[in-house]
Amino acid sequence: MSEPLAARVIDFPAKGSPRNAISRGVPPAARPYLEAFARPSGEPLWLLRGREQNLARFGEMGFPSRKSESWRYINLDSLLKSPILPRDEAVSRPSAALVSRLSEAGIAGPGLRFVLLDGVFAPELSSLRELPAGVTLISTKVAIKRSPARFRAALAPQPEPFGGAQDRPFSALNAAFFRDGFVLDLAPGVALERPIEILHLFAAEAPASLHTRSFVTLGEKSRATLFESFLGEGRYWRNDVLRVALGEGAALSRVVLVEEGRDAVHMGDGTVTLGEGAHLFSSFFLFGGRTVREEATVKSEGVGTRSILNAAALLSGREEANIVTAIEHDAPEGETRELVKMVAAGRAHGAFQGRITVSPGAQKVDAHQLSQNLILSPRAAIDTKPELEIFADDVKCSHGAAIGDIDEGALFYLRSRGIPLPQARRLMIEAFLREVLGDAEKGPLGAHLLSRLARRLEALEIEA
Repeated sequence: MSEPLAARVIDFPAKGSPRNAISRGVPPAARPYLEAFARPSGEPLWLLRGREQNLARFGEMGFPSRKSESWRYINLDSLLKSPILPRDEAVSRPSAALVSRLSEAGIAGPGLRFVLLDGVFAPELSSLRELPAGVTLISTKVAIKRSPARFRAALAPQPEPFGGAQDRPFSALNAAFFRDGFVLDLAPGVALERPIEILHLFAAEAPASLHTRSFVTLGEKSRATLFESFLGEGRYWRNDVLRVALGEGAALSRVVLVEEGRDAVHMGDGTVTLGEGAHLFSSFFLFGGRTVREEATVKSEGVGTRSILNAAALLSGREEANIVTAIEHDAPEGETRELVKMVAAGRAHGAFQGRITVSPGAQKVDAHQLSQNLILSPRAAIDTKPELEIFADDVKCSHGAAIGDIDEGALFYLRSRGIPLPQARRLMIEAFLREVLGDAEKGPLGAHLLSRLARRLEALEIEA
């Protein structure tokens, strides 16, 4: 029997040296990524070894296939047939058009803004001068230099929480290739009134893959709103990983807006751990990208947690979106509400896979999951697969799913009031999706999200 790849693939080339041949046994689709790896200069040995071990793990797993249950609804052929590799070059300079788009993508008014350009912190585009006391917001690269002990375990190869490590190979690839990200820490008792904006921009002219890895920690009874926006143009692959830990009584509202380029592949992987009495509101809006996959895992480890997970996807043409969620109740008296809505036109394909697990001893959990979908074209498709796994007997759990088209009666009513058909359709789709906003609809952030939804609806390709 051959030795594990993790033991064999350890002699990766240094920067500037020829790429070594990669060991036999690596899946063909994974080989270009192993061959593209080069040791970053100036990094500590523990981090370098962690990168190599994670890359070896990715080499063992390779690209997931549709035989894997959690990947059966997404097509990765664009990455398999034509690999998109990381770039070694310097970060692109922001053009005037990009700066203009940056202004359009952000929330109106002054606030805290952290910009990642081509996967690397861009201080010239960021606004962090008014950072309140007790709040730390720095790049992942700087944070690792300041506190290496904190990140040793976080960047070491370890089993992932959803479905076993075999289901999340790109998290290992991210840990091997990440260049930067952001680290947000709130001291106990700190409450931020305005959202913190994290803008992820792609500006390079040539195709490239971006691997960003970020960490958020909220201390006891602290409170914050985090707004992440992803946008770019051209062909690229964004592979983003976020790890969040909420302390006792902490509350985080995280809103994610994906407006990637028409030829982009976007993968988001977020895991949130909830301490006792912690609250999470998480909302995703998928409005752009050729292939988009968002994974959200919530681990309720403390008593009396509350989590709300909402998501909306608006797809047209040949776009594809996959939303995968896993909520794990490991402690009593937890509460979860999950709402996912998708709209598909043209030949678009959407899919939702959601699982709520109630562990033994997690009594008095109240968890509900709902998937609602609109199909606007006979060639569009939406798959939905809600799941409950309950190992406790004193719980209140339910799930449901519905798929249909626009209500012709309501459409006729709007047209009888003199509203043109395209505008009537937009009004009905907007009304259908607005529920996902929840509390995020209030204030400047809600106004910004509604404006982006209106813009997307205007461009929506509705095919009969």
